[in-house]
Amino acid sequence: MTEEEFLQQYHREDYDRPSVTVDLVLFTILDETLQVLLTKRREHPFQGKLALAGTFVGIAESLDEAAMRALHQKTGLHDIYFEQLYTWGNLNRDPRMRVISVSYYALVPAESLTPLGEDVAFYPAEKILQHGDIAFDHAQIIRYGIERIRNKVNYTDIAFSLVPEEFTLPQLQKVYEIILGQKLYKANFRKKIADKIQPTEKMTSGEAHRPSRIYRKKESIC
Repeated sequence: MTEEEFLQQYHREDYDRPSVTVDLVLFTILDETLQVLLTKRREHPFQGKLALAGTFVGIAESLDEAAMRALHQKTGLHDIYFEQLYTWGNLNRDPRMRVISVSYYALVPAESLTPLGEDVAFYPAEKILQHGDIAFDHAQIIRYGIERIRNKVNYTDIAFSLVPEEFTLPQLQKVYEIILGQKLYKANFRKKIADKIQPTEKMTSGEAHRPSRIYRKKESIC
């Protein structure tokens, strides 16, 4: 039997086919707080509760394409680098049917945010996890996303995704502190990131504070 003959007589209906979704954990920093993008559900199940932005994956699109489509539909944003976070497949995670979700996460500087769609907003991540009413297993996904970025901030340049292209060292240190949830010693921090940054010729105005050197991320860092 050839492969073509095999496929002609293959019965796909003999196997269950669960639905697949993508869920987006989009972080930013607003009001010196790590915040996560959530949308208020208009329909059942979990009507009125907060949920991550997401969508069902179309039969003719890849996971990444579905993630970018959901991002644009919910926020109007595009061309954001997402990284897969985890695949969630608990049997009863969606009361409608068997649904497997591939979650993605990304960090976006507040300066690049555009006006969001209706019922979509950023919420303080830790506060919403403690006191919010979150749909599906999305609280678990958010917690895992926070854990991932806290781990990665120590050995990657992920924190640079939350500052403008040009920044001061106090700005960058504040981002690290917000992600890690702890204060850092200035001297130790600057030693740690010294090989990741390069100074520009620019200085802050110094109208209210002592002028600070403005830096950029080294192009070689990846």
